[in-house]
This record gives sequence, structure tokens and C-alpha cells, in this order.
Amino acid sequence: MEGKTLYLECFSGISGDMTVAALLDLGADKDVLLSALESLKVSGFDIKIGRTQKCGIDACDFDVILESGHDHGHTHPHPNPAAKKQLSAASFRMSPGIKAKAAVKEHTHSHDNGHSHSHDHGHSHSHGGDHAHRNLYDIMRIIDSSGITPGAKAISKRIFEVVAIAESKAHGLGIEDVHFHEVGAVDSIVDIVAAAVCIDNLGIRDVIVSEMYEGTGHVKCQHGILPVPVPAVLNILSANSLPIRITEESGEMITPTGAAIAAALRTKENLPDRYVIRGIGIGAGKKDFRKANVLRAYIIEESNISGTTDSVWLLETNLDDITGENLGYVMEKLLDEGAKDVFYTPIFMKKNRPAYKLSVICSESHKAGLESVIFRNTTSIGIRKVLMERAILERESITINTAFGPARVKVTTFEGEKSYSPEYEDIRNFCKNKDLPYGEVYESVMASVRSFSK
Repeated sequence: MEGKTLYLECFSGISGDMTVAALLDLGADKDVLLSALESLKVSGFDIKIGRTQKCGIDACDFDVILESGHDHGHTHPHPNPAAKKQLSAASFRMSPGIKAKAAVKEHTHSHDNGHSHSHDHGHSHSHGGDHAHRNLYDIMRIIDSSGITPGAKAISKRIFEVVAIAESKAHGLGIEDVHFHEVGAVDSIVDIVAAAVCIDNLGIRDVIVSEMYEGTGHVKCQHGILPVPVPAVLNILSANSLPIRITEESGEMITPTGAAIAAALRTKENLPDRYVIRGIGIGAGKKDFRKANVLRAYIIEESNISGTTDSVWLLETNLDDITGENLGYVMEKLLDEGAKDVFYTPIFMKKNRPAYKLSVICSESHKAGLESVIFRNTTSIGIRKVLMERAILERESITINTAFGPARVKVTTFEGEKSYSPEYEDIRNFCKNKDLPYGEVYESVMASVRSFSK
């Protein structure tokens, strides 16, 4: 099914490996992922995909094994002004052992949490030796020259841009001056591209991210000892308005890669009022906290058939000194921004001034945005808000064939009896296209509806 909605529940933070593991557990095709990573032509790593447990919860485990011997060993991108214009001349080839290593499906890792700066929930940030450096444009070329899908390429680039912008701000340098240490860049590329490939493979259209839990204290990195959250994470959260909650856990729970993935993928801020869960994926982090160190990913589907009651918000404000054209624009804008209904009531205010009462019915998730529309586009200086319970009929939308083409029809059910109502927009379009009276088109469509319902 295309156009799926993904919900990331970050009660133990988020990292790159946790995200990939959760998406694999959710059903992303492992063979598609391995083939995509092989096409990157980047050398120096192997992949292990297996199972582990966190606080008794079974979870998928995704590991990038670097030639240095460290599991998923990261370094932060860092400034190297002398190499500002240097382009990577290395030949990037994937380790031939990747598929064999990835074929190990069932194993439990013994994680070493003693590495310095656990970037992806327990992974090392310390690497010795001299390595080449890659800037953002080198990495973009690696992605462009790979065999991954156009959708996965676009997602990968977007995530890397978020990381580079955050790091450039942290170091006070331009994006072109931020260089990724070769070993650190390898697993950053793998994590980010792997997440993008899995998102694309699952057919995700919208992503909702919960508030992200973070720990406290300090961590070591190549530049020294940094406070948690590290500067890059703070920059990403700030630039993208991602909510955070500080916990009493000691250590880093949100990594720059994880924060960048959340920022680049998120398309919606709130869960729908009602939804069903179509799939669950659980990805393991490498550290052990008091609470299960896992990222849960859900495929959700907004419920089209509602129960007998639900809750809505009623927003009201009195408007005078406003033109009819302004009122018409505001109504259209409110409906476009997600209002369930908008209507005006003629009223008389103090001193017998004629005015209009604007009433808007909406869900909790749209309330703040609709209030902004009202304040920005009317003379209102205050909005009354009431949470109301309403009785509703079971409803669904179907499409039927008519003499004018396919038409959408709303079907409601009350005590077993169904009622059918054609969508106004379809009737209007038929009238315009055929240059026919509304009544004639409506009766013809209703005849098709009655025939369909028999």
C-alpha cells in the first residue's frame, strides 16, 4: 500500500542504527537495502543484521562493522579549513563480505559501552591514524553515483544537509568548510542512506515524530568533552522545532544522525485523532538504560470509519469592521488548513453594531494552526475555545461510475441504514465540463448511486 504514514516513538531518543533497525523490523526489504549499500562503492565496512533484547523486549539490531574494528564507530563532522577545496580522490568500494555478514539473522550482541562519545547509543568516536576527509559535496557525489532509487537519493541528501548545516553552525564555518573524517563518514553514509532506502522501500509518505527523550551529562568526542545534548543535536532541534524532553538518564540518547533523520523525514507534527496500527517495528540501541533502549516505529492509518462519538474544538470570535471579501477569503483559508467546518452568524454587538460571529470546528491537531489563520487574517483580538463531544455516524467514502465519469460518494450508516451523498466538488466539475445545469447532473449521479446501492 502506497502513501503510508510512519510514527517514530522516541522515548529512548533516536540514532541512525536504531532507525534502520526499526524500519527493517517493520518490513523494509533486507535484500533491497544490502543491494543499495553495495551500489555506494564505499569500502571499509560490513553489515550485521540480527536480533537482541532490551529489558526483555525483542528488537532488531543493525550494526555497521568498520575495518578499524569498532562497531559503528562515529566521529562528528569537523572543520578543516585547509582542505576547504579538496575533493576526495579515493576509490570507494564496498567490502565483499557484506552480504555474507548480513545473512546472519539471529544473534545477540554483547555491547561494549566503554567507547568514548557514544554517538549512536554506544558507538565509538575515537579512531587513530590519518584519514582523508570528505565534505558535503563529496558525499553528495557518492550518493548520486549510487544505484539507489531517486526517492532514496533525495531523502539521503536532505538528511546530510541537515547534519552539515547543524555542524557548520556549531563550528562557526560555512557548509563547504565542514569535512567528515573518512571513518566517521563511512558509517554516517551507511546509516543515512540505509534509513532513506528503507523509508523509500516501505512507501512512506508522511512521518510523525514524538517528543524526543535525551539524557544528561557529558560525552567525549574528537574535539574534547561536550555537554549533552551535543551542539549539533541542539542546532537540529532548534532549526526544525523538534520537541525534546530531558530525562535523568546519564549519557547521550539523541545523536546528530538520529536528530537529522527525524528532522528531514517529519512531515506532520501531530498524530491523527483516531488511527489504527498496521505494523510495528522495534530497533535496538547499543547502550543499556534503566528503560528499554529501543526506537518503536509504527505504520498507522487514520480511521475513516469513526465510532459513535468523538471530540472536536469549537473556535469562535466576533468580527466587525471587516469586509465580505475578507470573510470569504478567511473561510477558504480555514478550510484549506484543515477545519472540519466554518460558518458565519450575523450578530449585533454593543452599541447595536452589526457584526459576524465566526465559528470553526476542528480537531486538536489543527487548533493552533487555525487560530493563527484567524489572528493573521481578521480583526479578531481574542478567540473563544470550547472542547465539545459530538455524536457522529459511521462514514466512508466510495467511488462509483456515472454517465459523466467517476464520482466520489460519502456513505453514512445509522442503525443499519445507509445514506449516500455525492461530493459537491465532483458534481460542480461535471457541470463545468459538460455545461449542464446542476440539478440535471445531480439527478443523473443520484440515479447511478441508487443503481449501485441495490
